[in-house]
Amino acid sequence: MKKVVSSVLVAATMFGNAHFAVQEVSAMEKNPLNEKKILNVAHRGASGYAPEHTIPAYELGDQQKGDYVEVDLQMTKDGELIAMHDEELDRTTNGSGYVKDYTLEEIKQLDAGSWFNDRYPSYAKDDYIGLQVPTLEEVIERFGRSARYYIETKSPEVYPGMEERLLEILEAYKLIGPNPASSQVIIQSFSPESLKKVHEMNNDIPLVQLISYSSPAEITEEELVEYSEYAVGLGMNYTQIDREYVEKVRSHNLLIHPYTVNEKEDMRKLLEWGVTGMFTNFPDRLEEVLKEN
Repeated sequence: MKKVVSSVLVAATMFGNAHFAVQEVSAMEKNPLNEKKILNVAHRGASGYAPEHTIPAYELGDQQKGDYVEVDLQMTKDGELIAMHDEELDRTTNGSGYVKDYTLEEIKQLDAGSWFNDRYPSYAKDDYIGLQVPTLEEVIERFGRSARYYIETKSPEVYPGMEERLLEILEAYKLIGPNPASSQVIIQSFSPESLKKVHEMNNDIPLVQLISYSSPAEITEEELVEYSEYAVGLGMNYTQIDREYVEKVRSHNLLIHPYTVNEKEDMRKLLEWGVTGMFTNFPDRLEEVLKEN
């Protein structure tokens, strides 16, 4: 009888430990900002394989285990938020001029995919010809509330009201507010003013301060303290940082998500240094590297 009871207790303990482990893993999956979870952010979608900031690029990024749909925002003449990196239309469409000078209807007439076939013939597909520039709302409607969104306010000084419109959309789709996970949406920007504005409107949204370095990166204790007042992390061009920089940022409990890391050797080096995630045009490569550990 004692042996049976002992076996039951051992089994119960094992089950309890297993249940706890499952809960712990589940919690990590639900909260990608957990420091044990290395974020694989598909940069502008899987933009190494498909035209950046198009629905096919976002879909491919999701298929390749990207943790977030990463959307750069520009604003049209009639106040609509669209997914596009540049202020100008020239590089990624057959249009010309500034986004702010065109209505959404006019931008929807443009071809946002053929340029990719011309530039990257080895990845060209007929399906990319004639792709439209998606709005932020169209991206959210495609991927829904089960997806996570890493959104950048691009050139917010050019677009008055961009932050208000962004939060209005996120609230309408119930991506921010009392029910969604705190990491459902991350907002990033090179503009501290834009991030502070968002923080004032809703201090529950995690923010990431972007930094661009033209020489080996240096950061002061004062800067880190200031960033910590409104941001949960920093993102910077990985080519200018080193292990000491990463450790200094992490010592302030800030996440660090360098961009744009496309080679496995660089991915491994950054992981060894202690980054908590990174942006890549090839999320499948980062997924393979993460599986090595």
